[in-house]
Amino acid sequence: MHKAEALRDGLKRASEHIPKGGQNLEKKNNTQKQMADFGRKSAEQRVQRKPVQQKASSFAEYEAMMNERKKAEKAEKKQKLRKNEKPAQPKKKTENKKEQKTTKKTAQKNSKQNTKKQSNTLTANDFQGHSRDILETMYKGGRNTPLKIIPIGGLNEIGKNLTVFECANDMFIVDCGLAFPDTELYGVDIVIPEFTYIEQNIEKLRGIVITHGHEDHIGGLAYLLKKIKAPVYATKLTIGLIEGKLKEHNLLGEVSLNVTKPGQIVKMGCMAVEFIRVNHSIPDACGFAIHTPAGVVVHTGDFKVDYTPIEGGIIDLARFGELGSKGVLALMSDSTNSERAGYTQTERTVGLAFDKLFESAGTKRIIIATFSSNIHRIQQVINCAVKYGRKVAVSGRSMVNVINTAIELGYLDAPDGILIDIDLINKYSPEQIVIVTTGSQGEPMSALSRMAMNDHKKVSITPLDYIIISATPIPGNEKLVTKVVNELMRLGATVIYESMYDVHVSGHACQDEQKLIMALTRPKFFIPVHGEYKHLKKHAQTAVAMGIPEENIIIGSNGNVIETDGTDIKITGQVSAGRVLVDGLGVGDVGAIVLRDRKHLAEDGLIIAVASIDFENGQILAGPDIISRGFVYVRESEELMTGARDILVAELEDCLSGGTSDRNAIKSRLKDSLSDYIYHKTKRSPMILPVLQDL
Repeated sequence: MHKAEALRDGLKRASEHIPKGGQNLEKKNNTQKQMADFGRKSAEQRVQRKPVQQKASSFAEYEAMMNERKKAEKAEKKQKLRKNEKPAQPKKKTENKKEQKTTKKTAQKNSKQNTKKQSNTLTANDFQGHSRDILETMYKGGRNTPLKIIPIGGLNEIGKNLTVFECANDMFIVDCGLAFPDTELYGVDIVIPEFTYIEQNIEKLRGIVITHGHEDHIGGLAYLLKKIKAPVYATKLTIGLIEGKLKEHNLLGEVSLNVTKPGQIVKMGCMAVEFIRVNHSIPDACGFAIHTPAGVVVHTGDFKVDYTPIEGGIIDLARFGELGSKGVLALMSDSTNSERAGYTQTERTVGLAFDKLFESAGTKRIIIATFSSNIHRIQQVINCAVKYGRKVAVSGRSMVNVINTAIELGYLDAPDGILIDIDLINKYSPEQIVIVTTGSQGEPMSALSRMAMNDHKKVSITPLDYIIISATPIPGNEKLVTKVVNELMRLGATVIYESMYDVHVSGHACQDEQKLIMALTRPKFFIPVHGEYKHLKKHAQTAVAMGIPEENIIIGSNGNVIETDGTDIKITGQVSAGRVLVDGLGVGDVGAIVLRDRKHLAEDGLIIAVASIDFENGQILAGPDIISRGFVYVRESEELMTGARDILVAELEDCLSGGTSDRNAIKSRLKDSLSDYIYHKTKRSPMILPVLQDL
């Protein structure tokens, strides 16, 4: 089936099964019935597919098998010609048997030689040249070499995406991202996946493929590459962003970085990864068709369907339809917006909103906060700045790095002179300036947050500022964003955010786009990915409505070993897949005990009791002195502190008069006595730290 035909077929199926607005209840019920019928028919068709009698476990074996088949066909044609020209003379049975044995041995020898030759000479670059048709006919039939899909991160959470695909003695990784800490992770900078399983199977690792350049997909890569060295494959912009990460960690030049394009194929041992263009909120995003001995697995990555993207082509729906027409074993699809009905709006909607807001800003200075990686959004800011005669300044280290990389690689078009240094903004009047900044999520140390707290060295907020927050708060960040908005308004600025105008659209597919991908690919099995449990569950419900049997849907968790042989799919085991906390330069040194202490300090404060003791003579030489941090202000609680000191003196004298010389025992008694006193007086339990100096 040609691409155009596959696309038309897929779109037709999608239109039949996607409910349209305004339909009455009867039509919706009919649509749901059609969905179920479609799923049953598709399932029956998949079951009725006739398996090929001979199956190849690798590409080399497949080519060898095909070569032998061609030789056999040629030999058969020659034999027929000979029969037509001259009747074949009867041969003795013994001679026939000898000839058959000789022919069989020769065929086996040639097959082994061809297989060996192919496996020795076939490289990743060679593999990219092979046609997709060959790939899709590599592995068809009944039960094959099992494929293991192991999500190490990204399930039941937002971010930290990492999935391992393992087959026989080969393994590769899809994405390696980070997650941002929640409010319970005091002092933690970022969270990355645990790499234990990968390190234990390093000899199987053939490479790492990356869907796109967002932090939740590349942010943990540098930490992984410090432990293992594996080739990385991604599109041009994604590689450019990865290079920036590796440079920060002094890894640039130590790792093989390979630029790929949509449509290219990278061989990973007995598997192959085909890059497929998708639309997202960053250029050069791709999904994958993963060709394995068990069948083809489609991994969408983060995606949306945008028919009018700012940069690049539209999502390759034709390729998804082509894969579906030839048989997709499993679909792993983005679940982030699975609770939202309809379609995600095009990115150009934001451009139209920006145009109106730039006009209404008048003589005010415009400040726009957005994700640093949203190059499409930044391009539209630059376009509006050019139209209204404003210069663009950039604030925030990550924003500066991404914009420089995008301009260098040709993904951002900024006319000469439009971008200025943030240090020069005071040389222009407010109506001549646009500031693009980080901090759309209310991060405490971001540029916008520092502006809101009057703590930014170069930007001071005044009533002449017109601030646009062009992003939706990530779940858990709502309070942080609200706090920033309130502080900006207190300083007199006009603040625009999503609920007021169309200043943000999502980069993720809504329900109708998710249905479209299901209709095009027609998977046998479905695995929702990328999202919290509620997102995965809702996506699974959408799949059921599209006719995929519930028993063919796996809602997994991090560490699950999801195994399929092309016939069945099930969870067969569990691997270590925890989280690793990064605090400053420390990776993994902050654990449960440290977090417990930090939480205790944050909630109840600290009291330090210091005393100098002469243990030989049993005398208190100095103290005990009491230091309070985060508990009470000592000067305003003198009565409480005096009582606490009297309790400590009495306890120390009792210990020394009783001949107790064990310092740990004395500290324990001091801690218990002071804790009881403090709780009795305040109903609070601060952390108590006794310090004894032996003089």
